[in-house]
Amino acid sequence: GLSRAMVNEFFPGMHSRISGIGVSGIQKKAEEVHARGFMSDGVLPIGGFYKARRSGETHAWEAQSMHMMQAACTKASYAMWQQYSAKMRSNPPIHLRDLLDIKPIGPEVPLEEVESITSIRKRFVTPGMSLGALSPEAHKTLNVAMNRIGAKSDSGEGGEDPAHFVPESNGDNPSAKIKQVASGRFGVTAEYLNQCEELEIKVAQGAKPGEGGQLPGMKVTELIARLRHSTPGVTLISPPPHHDIYSIEDLAQLIYDLKQINPRAKVTVKLVAASGVGTIAAGVAKAKADVILISGHNGGTGASPATSIKYAGLPWEMGLTEAHQVLAMNNLRDRVTLRTDGGLRTGRDIVMAAMMGAEEYGIGTAALIAMGWIMVRQCQSNTCPVGVCTQDPRLREKFTGSADKVVNLITFYAQEVREILARIGARSLGEIIGRADLLSQVSRGSAHLDDLDLNPLLITVDGAHRITYDRDRPRNVVPDTLDADIVKDAARFL
Repeated sequence: GLSRAMVNEFFPGMHSRISGIGVSGIQKKAEEVHARGFMSDGVLPIGGFYKARRSGETHAWEAQSMHMMQAACTKASYAMWQQYSAKMRSNPPIHLRDLLDIKPIGPEVPLEEVESITSIRKRFVTPGMSLGALSPEAHKTLNVAMNRIGAKSDSGEGGEDPAHFVPESNGDNPSAKIKQVASGRFGVTAEYLNQCEELEIKVAQGAKPGEGGQLPGMKVTELIARLRHSTPGVTLISPPPHHDIYSIEDLAQLIYDLKQINPRAKVTVKLVAASGVGTIAAGVAKAKADVILISGHNGGTGASPATSIKYAGLPWEMGLTEAHQVLAMNNLRDRVTLRTDGGLRTGRDIVMAAMMGAEEYGIGTAALIAMGWIMVRQCQSNTCPVGVCTQDPRLREKFTGSADKVVNLITFYAQEVREILARIGARSLGEIIGRADLLSQVSRGSAHLDDLDLNPLLITVDGAHRITYDRDRPRNVVPDTLDADIVKDAARFL
């Protein structure tokens, strides 16, 4: 972030929500970069900015942490998960939430009095990752795992094999509960839209807001082409905007249309953390959406452009708190469920997201890692060596993921959440949703981090009435179509 004083002086009219470094801090960083360019040995350091290196910049997902988490999920060992979680907490501050601590509500409560793992797991979602970006095996595994525990998986953009709409002989359900409608409309059919509990309109993607998607032709197999109504081997590009959405009114029309074609499904609108997202969220709530997803910049697949991964988007902490606060101030918060995703790696992250206003939590990258993904950063090349992000039949044979591993992952998240709730004196996750007053900023011993002011994220809004957080509320009602009205009027004559 940039200091408010500097922004006011040099960028009048701009807003710096969390402040940050000033002119002197920028000068110091420039001098450090210049000095590295003229080191006496003449060999420039490799750096490790894009690819993690032992001597380089700290990455949130580094090899040891990934291996610890994979081992925990493979062996169903919560003790190993605790070691992984401790390792993640020991990293230098990377995210805004790393500068926050959790305050207790009251005395510690017995763990057996805390909300059950089964109940907490139902709040989790695996975000939209398409069949095409993922191999058929990986895509199906996520669906089966989340359906087993009553949670939700998202189909992503690209449709779903109709064969998955029928449960398997062993009782597993390979169909995603959330079906995504994105800008390319790939795979969107009437049948597809009716095989779900939730329909998600993807307005943007956390890792690359303002950009479209691209599935390279080498990944467009016969199956992918059939599901997307395209031609094998042809690169498929999703435009940055929906060409039928240029206003909140246009969005309201699409929400209405989706609720007409599937009279049972709720409608989610996926937004990204950005300045002003609160205003957009208020419009989305008024447009009769049922769920609003705020996606952070750490989300997204490894196929996103490197420059977008590093420089585009904002942390979910900023977008989520702004959306929650604006919705609460306008008495809209209890009309919608707030969901967030983008780098939720431990139970502590989940608890903090809840305190900032989220009721549901997306786990994407971690779910892929649990299935064996090793983050070699070549998702776009169709050469994923572990069969997770490839359509190559030879490489797909190397896939070792299973639904049990993903179930173990979500279970470990839920168990860690329970333990934290017990320590802070809460008996359920619902008790702490929107309780940003339970978070406090702490110093991590670094001047440039202490320049940040996170108090705007921790504001508790006093609305006109007490907010009720109810994920099971009926969907927001939209008017019937003219056809439906005519049928009702004619019913007594039939």
